[in-house]
Amino acid sequence: MLSQFMVLFGFFALVLVSIFWINKAVRMFDRLIADGQPAWVFLEFTALTLPGVIGIVLPIAAFAGAVYVTNRLSTESELTVMQATGYSPYRLIRPVVVFGIIVAAMMSILTHFLIPSSLSQLERRQAEISQNITAKLLTAGEFLHPAPGITFYIRNITPVGELQNVFLSDRRDRDNPVTYTSSTAYLVQQDGGTKLVMVKGLAQTHNRENNRLFTTHFDDFSYDISTLVVSDSTGTTEVAFAKTSDLLLKPGEIAEQSGVGLGAVAYEAHSRFAQVLMCIVAATIGFATLLLGNYSRFGVWRQVIVAFLLLVSIKLVEGAASGPVLKNASLWPLMYVPAAVGSILSLILLYISANPGFTRMFTRRQSAGDAP
Repeated sequence: MLSQFMVLFGFFALVLVSIFWINKAVRMFDRLIADGQPAWVFLEFTALTLPGVIGIVLPIAAFAGAVYVTNRLSTESELTVMQATGYSPYRLIRPVVVFGIIVAAMMSILTHFLIPSSLSQLERRQAEISQNITAKLLTAGEFLHPAPGITFYIRNITPVGELQNVFLSDRRDRDNPVTYTSSTAYLVQQDGGTKLVMVKGLAQTHNRENNRLFTTHFDDFSYDISTLVVSDSTGTTEVAFAKTSDLLLKPGEIAEQSGVGLGAVAYEAHSRFAQVLMCIVAATIGFATLLLGNYSRFGVWRQVIVAFLLLVSIKLVEGAASGPVLKNASLWPLMYVPAAVGSILSLILLYISANPGFTRMFTRRQSAGDAP
């Protein structure tokens, strides 16, 4: 049974990771290529997102593998034969628990080491790309739109970094759009930002209210283009990058460095352990639910639906428990309530399957003429 669980788990994990990863990679491809980044940057970014995708998929794959294998054993009467030879539900679930522990060990490596490291590296690389003005703006012969309402064009870039025939249209102020043109321009780093210094140019301001055009000739003009570079942040904070040991032993220091509350630190730390436990719960819930009822040639589709609904209910409990923890760090034990609820449900289901009197709700009702 354990070998079958691992084989089907690997299959479902591979399929689900491929779907999630390709979906994320397509969106990242559009953004990076539009910003002028080479293909190797795209490959690097998609590789860094892979641990996070695997972390999302593992509990789902564990549940799907447990349900599929148990359903096949039931359909082929192997489960019925094992039960007839005296194997109790508590004995049958042992390989499922071992299977869940193996998946939990994989999840533990991901949540405590690989995912924080990959997120940290991804955030660092995205910051570097966002600050790379050359990749975003210095593309000769193309009209670029680095920000809403901005159009930027350079005819040519000399080997010494001189920009020739520059066109910059700023339409962020709809009532007074401005167009800058110059024969020569340079990029200058100043006060932590990047300035576009245009030489011998013309500024044209169109006043839409009275439909008048104002022109200004200048010898040199400085334009701050740092605000035109939009940062592609992952949307995560430094809490997600911290080591688990630091989250547990230095919560105040991590909260101060990240600019978040102690609740967010406690949530991040204990959610990593809770996700590990959920791998075991997902596998045992799927198996224990399918033990209910007797053999039927129509399959165990009702039990499959019940197992799915139970897993969804546990996830709802998980969502409800996260809110109080984020507000009050002292409520961190609530993060383990979903795993506790799942374990209790698994034990209840095993007890029901071990006592045939409780399984009547899953089997055909006795007819009126049958003996009680």
